[in-house]
Amino acid sequence: MIDKKISVLIVDDSITIRSLMSLALRQDPRISVVGTAATALDARDAIIRLRPDVITLDVEMPKMNGIEFLDKIMRLRPMPVVMVSGLTSNGTNLALQALEIGAVECVAKPQQIDGIKSFAGLADTIVRAASAKIRRRGQATLELPPLISPNFSRKQALPIVAVGASTGGVEALIELLKSFPENCPPTLITQHMPRQFSENFARRLNQVSKPHVLLASELSVLETGKVFVAPGGDRHLCIETMGPEGKYVCRLVYGEPVNGHRPSVDELFFSVSHAAPQNAIGVILTGMENDGAKGLLAMRKAGARTLGQDAATSVIYGMPKAAFDIGAVEKQLPLSQIGPAVMKLAENFSLENIH
Repeated sequence: MIDKKISVLIVDDSITIRSLMSLALRQDPRISVVGTAATALDARDAIIRLRPDVITLDVEMPKMNGIEFLDKIMRLRPMPVVMVSGLTSNGTNLALQALEIGAVECVAKPQQIDGIKSFAGLADTIVRAASAKIRRRGQATLELPPLISPNFSRKQALPIVAVGASTGGVEALIELLKSFPENCPPTLITQHMPRQFSENFARRLNQVSKPHVLLASELSVLETGKVFVAPGGDRHLCIETMGPEGKYVCRLVYGEPVNGHRPSVDELFFSVSHAAPQNAIGVILTGMENDGAKGLLAMRKAGARTLGQDAATSVIYGMPKAAFDIGAVEKQLPLSQIGPAVMKLAENFSLENIH
């Protein structure tokens, strides 16, 4: 029995890009390109007529841009959408906005086109997107107040929080950090993301969060009220202790991709299990495949507390499931409850350290 192919509609105002993307995707036996469209209006009609499984959508288009059209899709007919963004400052900002609205993933449109090679990885992105669980825009999950004491002293020892996410992670991380108080424990985030987007992503998280969110840099000292985001590219985000006081610092480690990713969630979690074995909280959120599962298990075995996002609220219940299946997740929770749970665990850690 042959599995049904994933039907794809390509939306881009450039006939060259539409043609190259079509050619690239048609080489993959898992995918069927059912149509193309040059404008949002054409795309609307094609969606009604063709009912594609996945749409690729250009970020910057004339008349109605991709963001405006995406917002309409998520409100009226939610479906998996992969954004295609130019590598401009405006393009990367719009791409992150798209991920926040509900796009499953965003791929970079190369500045110099080299035939169908320019879209060599697009088919795998489409396949990941097809398995995503899409919520209608406006279906907000319940927000609970953070449980950490608002008067918690910055001098008290808070545990390190390490968070890993992939597909669907932009929206999830925004919701998670909105529930963190200004004096949250030092937090590290590895989100699978192209290098071009990570700086703007950290800036966006900082805009919506009470703690200070910034891109991790080599030897950044972990401090209360700061959240460090792994820069995409050729390095993994790890931590280690340094100096006579044993301060925790960020390390950006050159290395091969792990589980197909760089930065890798496993690399972050493994480093935390070594540097802060009994003084950490690990969180694994929505994402495809299994990056982070073994690292989270190492954290739990070392004495850390571990949480995983549940299936119902995950865009893709891949990474959390892989971690849960091997016993790495101490407790699964809906996304809206993870932030408060982290703060409650942090408060309990700190109380144990007061003698």
